[in-house]
Amino acid sequence: MRILLAGATGAVGRSLLPLLVAAGHQVAGTTRAAEKTDLIRRLGGEPLVMDGLDGASVQRAVRSARPDAVIHQMTGLSGMSDLRNFDRTFAVTNRLRTEGTDRLLSAAGDAGVTRFIAQSFCGWPFARAGGPVKTESDPLDSTPPRALRRSLDALRHVEEAVAHASGLAGIVLRYGAFYGPDTGFFESAAIEQVAQRRVPLIGDGNGWWSFIHIEDAAAATVLAVERGAAGTLYNIVDDEPAPVREWLPALAAALGARPPRRVPAWLARFLAGGHLVVMMTQARAGSNARAKRELGWRPRHPSWRQGFSEVARAIRA
Repeated sequence: MRILLAGATGAVGRSLLPLLVAAGHQVAGTTRAAEKTDLIRRLGGEPLVMDGLDGASVQRAVRSARPDAVIHQMTGLSGMSDLRNFDRTFAVTNRLRTEGTDRLLSAAGDAGVTRFIAQSFCGWPFARAGGPVKTESDPLDSTPPRALRRSLDALRHVEEAVAHASGLAGIVLRYGAFYGPDTGFFESAAIEQVAQRRVPLIGDGNGWWSFIHIEDAAAATVLAVERGAAGTLYNIVDDEPAPVREWLPALAAALGARPPRRVPAWLARFLAGGHLVVMMTQARAGSNARAKRELGWRPRHPSWRQGFSEVARAIRA
């Protein structure tokens, strides 16, 4: 299969591209930065420079690649550690999930693409009611905190646009919180914040999160390209959703840091914003049962406990 991987040098793209090539696919990978084209070549892909927010640039890249499938992994998430101004921090990513998605879908339709896979997120977007672990059928939050509204609207957009796209098989992957070498909570800025105890345990710490090692996210994406059902959402998360009161101290311990400070919810709301209190005390996690059942996927890191320790050991080494 000929595949256009949009966002080939991002966190998922760097792990995904060589897996697609190893599976026998021909991959054209895009990047906004011309200096990153050599990385795409080293990973086994054909590099294309593309601005996902420029319609003409997207059209040129898709025509050049002549793909059977498009994988949308374009984000602007690298190096993010300040979540106090959430929607402002995610502004570029939100545009890529709205404008970028629409431009890619339009170009894919013009080029006769048959499959389209896009990235979404599994976790805080779920409605804060009922049990702590949700399936793909459960509703998203209808009343998110103000600081999360634009980001949630962008996630709704990409999910609805892709899952209901006409003329092609649209599939959405809701990834859990990423981690891995120099990724997510193991990026240098995030490690520094945990080490300096600047990521507190807020309130009762009963917000539930789902995690996914970046390599497992990439492996699941290959299976979604090859086996995913049209119009389907898949939670791509590990086997052990957990509340913040469990995973945050474990992360600090894995990094050799002191335990996180405890901050009452009222104080955190005043200092950092109500949205962070919600994420740390009310968020819901996701079940991976559908992805395991329908894609035949099994994460190599079934628990963040194992994964955190493995990545931390690699960092120390």
